[in-house]
Amino acid sequence: MKQSTFMAWITRMPLLERWALMHCFQSENVSEHCHQVAVIAHLLTVIKNKRFGGNLNPDKAATLALYHEVSETKLQDMNTNTKYHNPEFTKAYKKLEDLAEKECLATLPEDLQSEMEPLIVQSKVDPTYKDIVKAADIIQAYVKTKNELRFNNDEFHHVEDNLAMKLRELEQSMPEVKCFIEIFLDSCTSTLDKLSES
Repeated sequence: MKQSTFMAWITRMPLLERWALMHCFQSENVSEHCHQVAVIAHLLTVIKNKRFGGNLNPDKAATLALYHEVSETKLQDMNTNTKYHNPEFTKAYKKLEDLAEKECLATLPEDLQSEMEPLIVQSKVDPTYKDIVKAADIIQAYVKTKNELRFNNDEFHHVEDNLAMKLRELEQSMPEVKCFIEIFLDSCTSTLDKLSES
């Protein structure tokens, strides 16, 4: 049986640095990011189901989040401002991401590809779940930003402004985001001593 390189690509995700163009007090890699996004997406879905009449599968949301940056195994992390500063550049980069996702999918045995395609290729992801993962992605980036600002890292002031605006927009259309923020966000930047007291 021919060996698949799929897992080899996935296991390289810890080598891919996020926020590479910015000074960071705490480094973060793509694997860590995806894990945190998966936890947040899972919780957002549970909140949506329990408090706002949703009917989604939290496990599916978490799994989608684990794979949502798979294109970066081939492209590495791209700064958001760079990616979205010009519509033509954005369109071209989205094509590259799609190609990278399909290349990753193609490394799997053929009989597994149809099962994995709606998890890996973002254009095939169910839009409802994609929205949950995107919201989780923004929340995770906001938590990272708040932690950097806690250490007086001025590089993240403009990031906080942009992400705070996005979160306010999400709160209008996704009540589970507002609920998550009210329950969890403040404690994400707590010190160990404060956490131990709770």
